[in-house]
This record gives sequence, structure tokens and C-alpha cells, in this order.
Amino acid sequence: MTTIDPERQTKAKEYSRITRRLWLVDTTFTGVYALAWLLFGWTILLRNWLDGFTTSQWLIVPLFVLVYGGIYFVLNLPLGYYEGFVLPHRFDQSTQSLKDWILDQLKGMAVGAPIGLIVLEMLYAFLRAFSTTWWLWTAGALLIFNVLLSNLAPILIMPIFNKFIPLGDEHKDLADRLMKLADRANAKVKGVFKFDMSRRTKSANAALTGIGNTRRIVLGDTLINEFTPDEIESVLAHELGHHVHKDIPLLIALGTLTTLIGLYLASLALNWAIHLWGFTGVADVAAFPALELALGAYGLIMMPLENAISRWRERMADEYSLQATGRSEAFASAMIRLANQNLGEVDPEKWVVFLFYSHPPLGERIDMAKNWK
Repeated sequence: MTTIDPERQTKAKEYSRITRRLWLVDTTFTGVYALAWLLFGWTILLRNWLDGFTTSQWLIVPLFVLVYGGIYFVLNLPLGYYEGFVLPHRFDQSTQSLKDWILDQLKGMAVGAPIGLIVLEMLYAFLRAFSTTWWLWTAGALLIFNVLLSNLAPILIMPIFNKFIPLGDEHKDLADRLMKLADRANAKVKGVFKFDMSRRTKSANAALTGIGNTRRIVLGDTLINEFTPDEIESVLAHELGHHVHKDIPLLIALGTLTTLIGLYLASLALNWAIHLWGFTGVADVAAFPALELALGAYGLIMMPLENAISRWRERMADEYSLQATGRSEAFASAMIRLANQNLGEVDPEKWVVFLFYSHPPLGERIDMAKNWK
């Protein structure tokens, strides 16, 4: 059986430690940036300046966020460059050239900007129309929007970043094997696809993407090239475990509930901010940094709880994989390969797991498989 590489684990711990520190710097900077706009009155100055250009409530929102977000992007660009490009190359995880990395950032903005604009305009339309219950309307609209986006992502968004091709004759046996596994799980999928993960990283991954008529199995070429068919089957069975346990509708429901609570609390914070900084009302775009701060603080508070729920469902998916395939050795071997290949920590500190881990630590997953009867 494949064994844990001690040298890779040393690098994994260092990589994780640096990543956590960068997360802390990024989170702190985001909060300080929003707070500075409020304390120094820049947000009201910008709104007043934009009022001189347009009286359209639909236009002032994207203009405000373009200036506010554009300055943030420029100031945060060195950190984003180091975290997204320099650090993965330093630890020999990235295969991407600087040109391709920049292209990915441009693609991300090209995709994210229209989606963000739709969400922003929807939010402020509700703020203007329903000043006291906007949070309720927004949560309902986000639910519909997220379900629609999950359905369309595999066919409209994901192909922008990666090339997806059906597994050919070279991997026909693997494709048939995975389709049979999906049939046993009563998961209707459109097929098994390979995507060019190796263009960006040496890490491996697989997923069951889409919902409804766009659901499909996708395998990174790094997974196909480095893992055995038994190991790939174990990894995919884990993903199918989420389908069997109805995790997608469950997590959508839980996400909607937490979003509803978060938006309600944000509405209370927004009303307090109006009196503190003299905004004209909840729909005043100058209050956007206050809304961002409220939702960001709520997200930080909820992060450990959401991760704990996620770890619970991931353990259940691991158990399904072991039951469905009966390949405990292959599952353990796959987790070990993931630790070595993806620089995943096998035994992170408990506080790190509590705060940051959406999956059980790899060491726990390996031990579960080795002790499986």
C-alpha cells in the first residue's frame, strides 16, 4: 500500500500554516478597508460625487461598487498574486504560467462581474421596495438564483476555465465502472468526463457536478493519471454518497436558513449604521461597506458551525464509499495519495480542524478505512 511521505507532510504543514496566516491578513485587511470607508466618510463622499453624474438608482449601485471594489482589488492584488501564484509555485503545486494565471483572473472577473451585478441590483431593488422585510425577499431570491446557477454551471461556467471531454476508449472500462456505481446509487448522470486539471495544478480531484439534467461525473486528469481504478472508484463513491444521503438539498436548505438569519441580523446592523453614520435609509448605497462588515462578521461566526456540519456529512459519505465498494484498502490508499499529492495535512491541530476544515482530517479518514469491517 502507498505510504505517507514524511517529507511531503513537513511541507504540507508549512504550506497550511502560511495559508492560514494569509487568510488572517486578507480577512483583517477586508474588514479594516470597509471600516475605514465608514470612519473617514469616504463612502458618503463617493455617493455624493456619483449623484452629480446620475440620478438613476439602478446605475449608481454598480458605479459605487466599481469604485469601492476596484480600489480594494488594486490594494489587495499583491496579496492575491502571492497567495494564488507565488506560494503554489514555491511548494511545487502549481503548473500554471504567469500568463495563464492572469488570464484566469480576467476570466474570473468576466464571469463574476455579471453575476455579482445581478445579485447587487436584486438586493438594492428589494432594499428600495421593502425597507423592513428586504432580508426575507433577498433570501428567497438567492435560493432560486443558487439552484439555477448550480444547474447551469457545468454547461455554461465551468467550460470557460477547463476543457471537459468524455472518457475515451482508453478509459472505457473505468467509465463503465463508474457509471455502474452511479446506477447503484440511483444517481442519473450524463456521463463521465475528464478535465485538464494538470494545466493549473498537480493536485487531484473528482466531483459530481450539476443538478437535474446537467449532473455529470468529472475527474481531473491528475487523478486519472496518478490513481488506480480502485482508488478512483473509492473517491467517486464518496461523491455519490452525498447524493444518496441527499446532502445537496439538505445543504441548500441549511444554507438558505443561515442566509436568512444572516440577512436579518444584517438588517438590524444596517438600521444601527444609518443612525450612527447618517445614511439616508437602508437603500442608501453609501451604507454598502456597513452591510459588507455585518455579513462578513456573521460569516466568520458561522464558519466553525458550517464546517462542523460539513465534516459530519463528509464522514457519512466516506462510510457510504466503504460500504458501496467494499474496498477499504483502496479508500485508505486514495486518501494517502491525496495527502502526498495535494499537500494535505494528515494530523492538523484540533483548533485548526474546528475553524477551517470542511472535511475530516485525512488521518482520520485513513484510520477509518483501515479499521473498517
